[in-house]
Amino acid sequence: MAVETMKQEAQRLLSDVPAENVFWVNDGCILHNMKELADEIKNMSDDAFFYHANGEKNDFITWVRDVIKDETLVRELRKSSTKTQSAKAVANRINILSKRMS
Repeated sequence: MAVETMKQEAQRLLSDVPAENVFWVNDGCILHNMKELADEIKNMSDDAFFYHANGEKNDFITWVRDVIKDETLVRELRKSSTKTQSAKAVANRINILSKRMS
């Protein structure tokens, strides 16, 4: 992938999603982008995290896959079983994408 294409892809992945595709957290927060996702996972209660990510579903993975469309982050989130691991996976992905943009 060309450098300019990688930059554009990184910018797209880090940008706000369309208003109709925001993530509504059960604690009332509304997430517009990957950075807000990282911050919210890190700071949300364990109950809120478990509501969205448990043995039956993972709303974060679904949103990242279907809305943000970042399969790399989806793979990392699938490996994460805790709130801390999930927050770290998103933060690491943001860091990698941010470096591509500079």
